[in-house]
Amino acid sequence: MAIEKMKLVRVDGLLPQLDELIAACCLNGDFHPEPAVQHMSGSLGYVTLSEDNPYTPDVQQMEELFRLAGQTELPAVTGKPRHIRGEELELVHQVARQLQDLAAERDALVEKKNQLAQQRDQFAHFSGLDVPLESILGCEYIKIRFGFLPKASYARMTVAYAENPHVLFVTCGEEAAGYWGLYFTPRETADEIDGIFSTLFFERLHLPAATGTPAQIVSQLNAQMAELDKKLEDVARRTADYWAEEEKPLADIYRQLKWHQSVFDMRHYAACRDNYFFFVGWVPADKAPEFEKKAKAIPHMRVTVSDPGEVEESTPPTLLKNPWFVRPFEMFVDMYGLPSYGEMDITAFVAITFTVLFGIMFGDLGQGAVLAVGGFVLWKWKKIGLARLVVPCGISSMVFGFLFGSVFGFEEALNPVYEALGWSGKPISWWPGAPHTVLDAAAINPILICAIFIGVAMVFLAMLLHVYAAVRKKLWGEAIFSNNGLVGMLVYAAGVSLVSGFMKGPVFLPSGAALAILAVGLVVLFFKEVLIGLVDHHPHWKPESWADYCMQNIFELLEYVLSYFSNTVSFLRVGAFVFVHAAMMMAIFSLAGDPPNMIVVVLGNALIIALEGLLSGIQGLRLEFYEMFSRCYEGGGHPFRGVDLTKKAQQG
Repeated sequence: MAIEKMKLVRVDGLLPQLDELIAACCLNGDFHPEPAVQHMSGSLGYVTLSEDNPYTPDVQQMEELFRLAGQTELPAVTGKPRHIRGEELELVHQVARQLQDLAAERDALVEKKNQLAQQRDQFAHFSGLDVPLESILGCEYIKIRFGFLPKASYARMTVAYAENPHVLFVTCGEEAAGYWGLYFTPRETADEIDGIFSTLFFERLHLPAATGTPAQIVSQLNAQMAELDKKLEDVARRTADYWAEEEKPLADIYRQLKWHQSVFDMRHYAACRDNYFFFVGWVPADKAPEFEKKAKAIPHMRVTVSDPGEVEESTPPTLLKNPWFVRPFEMFVDMYGLPSYGEMDITAFVAITFTVLFGIMFGDLGQGAVLAVGGFVLWKWKKIGLARLVVPCGISSMVFGFLFGSVFGFEEALNPVYEALGWSGKPISWWPGAPHTVLDAAAINPILICAIFIGVAMVFLAMLLHVYAAVRKKLWGEAIFSNNGLVGMLVYAAGVSLVSGFMKGPVFLPSGAALAILAVGLVVLFFKEVLIGLVDHHPHWKPESWADYCMQNIFELLEYVLSYFSNTVSFLRVGAFVFVHAAMMMAIFSLAGDPPNMIVVVLGNALIIALEGLLSGIQGLRLEFYEMFSRCYEGGGHPFRGVDLTKKAQQG
């Protein structure tokens, strides 16, 4: 509805008190800081305050402590800030050393356990070998190779080398891809046999030194790993006990460090010279007295509050101020571009028009209720911002669904309600010859004509908003002579009346008057830059070359006429989606049979709610951006980003 009025505050004082000022005045998100050097003359000698944050190393160390202690969630930054004592930082360093020692002990045990697990897995492949390894590996005249042989290679070996007495592979275990085992070879033929098994894709495995059969070795390794598990449990217990003793004071220290880190981060907005600082930012006008009071409560602080009109070097940020039922639609305005400070806020216009357009395209009482309830639940439960916007769209769909007489696609379900109200039937069938449902052949032309006139009304509203915005800025030439101003509205009205009369529709201007208005209006639009420049006192209103001006404006005039036509015709999609929605429901009921299968009906409705809801939203947003925003809105503002130190520290 409006844009929050802003005040620029400038604060200067002694540099040692800068942190105190930041902590006092940046608590509620009401202060939007700006680089102070942008608001000062370079001749004053002030420079940006650029320093390393002294709290960052301690914050990082404490976050590492929480990680070592196994705490995944960091403490929330709450409570009143205070000074951090030296003994508190010493406690942090002491706990860090103790936890690092425990972590190093744990890591050593984990590494040892991983090594034993790897060895166990290696020996487990040969559990079928019931011979002590030291007996095999101690052979004087024979070499033994342990490893893996693919099944295809094993089959080839048994055929190709059946007559070779030195090619002997003993299987100890089987997997899907092959066999684990070993082969023997005399020392004098070792190179030859190794070459043969290499061609068979044998993958050799070097076993670590051990005594006993592979099964005994696996058992020994399991026992050693069990012992390491006990030691790991002991380390975990000692870590948990130690952390339980120190967690509370450390959490409080962490909160204070995060707070002071966030305060210090704000210092880079300030400018300094010698022992003095200069701090600048924007605050909402109604919050400026409170800010000034807090700042002046600190000794040696001087505060200056200025109106935006007194500031040349900066543009105020934009903070939209809308009632709760309009606020969800601010995301669309933000998506297109926030209005500049002093420009008109069209969020309310978007809220009304988008909700109406969505309701028409998605008109179904039952499906609209599902959207409204589902959006409300997701908004309250999951805090999804888009879900909050779905609620009014669902309610609008319910209203138009009641007018269309549709409940989850059942076209006759509301007839008893209409009878109880004393109505002759659903509202869309009240006039003589009116269709019974939107899919009747008689409904096509009326619905499309209604869509066109909805477009005419929307375009007129957008042009009225443009005139209003120009008048607010005292741009009288823009308000009168622009293609979206009063002249443009007259040309558009005359064109609509002529086209409507040609198509045997309603005529609200005599054809002669419409032609005269159209002709004169087009001539005025042809010279609009000159006329606007003269009225609004533009410095370069006179064209450098009249020939170039005329050639360019012929095409611009053609573009104006085409845009009037295309913007209006684009609203046919509103009527088209009414038909699409009804046709999709008809297809669902065709699949459901007679009597309808309720499972098919429910699943079909769920599909249509998801698909048609998305498409209606996209098309409604497209109409807003391309057909209406382009006529009445510029954007170009930058958002108000008030600093809330508590949130900043929490997100930090």
